[in-house]
Amino acid sequence: MIRTITNCCWVFCLLMFASDARLYAQKPPYDVFPPAESPYYRVRYEASKKPGELAYAVNYTLWIPKGVKTLRGVIVHQHGCGEGSCRSGLTGAYDLHWQALAKKHDCALLSPSYEQPDKADCQMWCDPRNGSDEAFQKCLVDLGAESGYPELAKAPWALWGHSGGGHWAGGIVLLHPERVAAAWLRSGVPLLTADPNRKGIKAHKLLEAALKTPTMCNLGTREGVTEKSKQFAGVWPANETFFNEIRGKGGLIGVAIDPLSSHDCGNQRYLAIPWLDACLNERLPKIAGDPLLSMPTDKAWLAPILGGEALPTAKFKGDPLKAAWLPSEVIAKSWMEYVKDTKVTDRTPPPAPTNVRIQGNKLTWEAEADLESGLAGFIIERDGQFLTNVPEKSKNPFGRPIFQNLQYSDTPTQPLLPMQFTDTMADPAQKHTYRVIAANTVGLKSKASSEATMVPVPKASSR
Repeated sequence: MIRTITNCCWVFCLLMFASDARLYAQKPPYDVFPPAESPYYRVRYEASKKPGELAYAVNYTLWIPKGVKTLRGVIVHQHGCGEGSCRSGLTGAYDLHWQALAKKHDCALLSPSYEQPDKADCQMWCDPRNGSDEAFQKCLVDLGAESGYPELAKAPWALWGHSGGGHWAGGIVLLHPERVAAAWLRSGVPLLTADPNRKGIKAHKLLEAALKTPTMCNLGTREGVTEKSKQFAGVWPANETFFNEIRGKGGLIGVAIDPLSSHDCGNQRYLAIPWLDACLNERLPKIAGDPLLSMPTDKAWLAPILGGEALPTAKFKGDPLKAAWLPSEVIAKSWMEYVKDTKVTDRTPPPAPTNVRIQGNKLTWEAEADLESGLAGFIIERDGQFLTNVPEKSKNPFGRPIFQNLQYSDTPTQPLLPMQFTDTMADPAQKHTYRVIAANTVGLKSKASSEATMVPVPKASSR
């Protein structure tokens, strides 16, 4: 059962989040569910009319890595506000790049999808105190039972949220800091101090434990940093205030300004995923079920939040409590590349495709994304020679071209692209061998897969 809440009004966020829906504009079947068969699992809760409970229906889709014995955590990919954004959450758990992060750490990948009507009040779910916190924790119990991984109910969380989803993820940090390994807040933050410009928004309390949770505020420069558009001018002041309140008390929080984007997610995943990876490396306990480990601070680097150069803490000359906190040298160097032009360096090729099969003239395969740079597409070879690219041309209106394409809120488009190719030019009477090569978004190629052989079809004899 899911719960209703008291009505509240946040003029800035309603304007901002309502525009999210207009910017999505994905054609049908945007409201069609991808299948949820193992390793995917899904639960849906109906809306409630009871005060204090979630007023919107919600779907939670979970992906579990193949062969994992015990889950060590849950990575949550939370969409933003507005009808279009909510629908985009239907595919979040199917994202190959985010799955690579989850698999590395023996974590599940969870993607909520709230059924928020067009122009309805986003605060009715993006403030977790309005029923979505309770629904979120309930889904972990129910999905744990359905999937056979009951430890989901108590596993720690790594949170990513866009826009209203950033507001939600930040709110969860403030409510349950002991459960959150790290949180990435893209273009949305909760409120810590009452603000007359944000009427109807309840401020959160800042618990001491929340200061120890690694958090990154990330937004586009056209959200009030260098350009003050009417729709998104308030995003930067809200982020700056949130950052200052936490960092001023010694909190482990940073800021990463995307120099190319507005309220869309741009190329943020190429810093967000390595940053979350670094935090999970340090914080997840070796034994599942043990408390989160403390985030080390002796390797930290600092940087001016609107600058481009990061330095080790000992060499930083400014006020450390006004500087972006970065967990390590590796992340600091990636941060410097990201805030310059988002071209984060990657020197490791993606894994080679596996399970390549040919049936008739239809070639299929399986592949995992490169953790650092995801998947841009595949190269098909026939008889040792280049045949085609799949897809012929990758698309992404918001950043680097990527195999699954991307919606405005960093989730794959529907229908989900299959890993398959039909060779209509092959001579069925000839023997052909095929190999598949994966390419990541910086152009690095994997080793070729094992070969799959097309068995020739004998020609019928004529009499």
